[in-house]
Amino acid sequence: MVAVASCSGGSSGPAASATPFSVPARVPGCTTGTAPAPELAGVPTAIESVADLGSPFGVVVTPSGNWSFVAADNSVGVFRIGPTALPSFANLVSVGGALEGAVLTPDGRYLLAAEGTGAVVISVSRAESGEPAVLGTLSSGTSSGAVEVTVSPDGRFAFVSLENSGSIAVFDLQQALTKGFSSADLAGMIPVDDSPVGMALSPDGRWLYVTTEHMGREQHPGSVTAGTPGIPISPGVPAPGSGAVGGEGTLTVISLARAETDPVGSVAATVEAGCSPVRVITSADGRVVWVTARGSDRLLGFSAARLRSDPAHSLIASVEVGEAPVGLALVDQGKRIVVADSDRFGPEGAASSLAVVDVTAARAGRPALLGYLPAGGFPREMALEPGGSTLLVTDYNSEQLAAVSVAHLP
Repeated sequence: MVAVASCSGGSSGPAASATPFSVPARVPGCTTGTAPAPELAGVPTAIESVADLGSPFGVVVTPSGNWSFVAADNSVGVFRIGPTALPSFANLVSVGGALEGAVLTPDGRYLLAAEGTGAVVISVSRAESGEPAVLGTLSSGTSSGAVEVTVSPDGRFAFVSLENSGSIAVFDLQQALTKGFSSADLAGMIPVDDSPVGMALSPDGRWLYVTTEHMGREQHPGSVTAGTPGIPISPGVPAPGSGAVGGEGTLTVISLARAETDPVGSVAATVEAGCSPVRVITSADGRVVWVTARGSDRLLGFSAARLRSDPAHSLIASVEVGEAPVGLALVDQGKRIVVADSDRFGPEGAASSLAVVDVTAARAGRPALLGYLPAGGFPREMALEPGGSTLLVTDYNSEQLAAVSVAHLP
């Protein structure tokens, strides 16, 4: 494993185009246009090769700040966080299938990594000590395409987005841990639109937000969803022939309490969220829901309250960033958002990067893109170390883990 001074496989930022912000009257359509912005100098970045793991996807950091876990091809890398910028490799947890998103349970005892039809459950303490750590697998049966996983605040239920089935699997995690893993762990399926990917819990634990890359076949801009109650999808502005990959997608709001007892009836609202929305996070106070619209090259902000009460006017921020944004993370006590511009489809003139966005400016409709940091190939997921000074980034195509000193951001 090698640490170097700067990221490889990227450039100073995407190709320039039109205005880097807008006051959002409507949800943006598909485009490959990206925003001009300066390269941010003086932000130390270190890199560690994780080629032994393969292509890294999910990354998490333990609440203690002593360990980090990286989910990759058929294994989880265990890294010890120390005084240096980069965590040091400690050991490897081998798993049968390719892993994607990862999450720790609220008590920090278990690591869940999305895989195949559900999620692999790993003992954190055993992984840290190098012992056999895989406890079992939560499986939805025939549904496949697991991408992201999250856990209820009380640690009882796990939720997995199944990209190939248009649904979110609900698992009784505590039952699996106490009685053994079996098909009985599947509590039900939450029906959403096509290709569900990202998920985020509201800070109060009441709502689960889900991004889907495509609207359902029966839906179109201006239609009504089958939620409880039905909520109109706000009109979009698609750009036919733009060359963007993907189509209009949605952001779904799910009642967590109802999802645990009545998954089919738990959808509270669904709104259009740009072209191929893929990841979602919330502000620390839960008032704003942030989404990366990969096919719109934008970061979108939605009012959490309006998503449920006035969805047609829930979009409150829209910031043009780099090419094909995927991962996102709040840093600097929520004052900045770092967006991973993946450039995964490689249009001419674009490059992977990390875009830095001023949250206050974005919410006020002012120019909010502060600049770009160089990145490796296909930056994908991010995790902030406790203390908030270092952001870990998985570079999927470069097979590396980057550590960005966000304390030096403007």
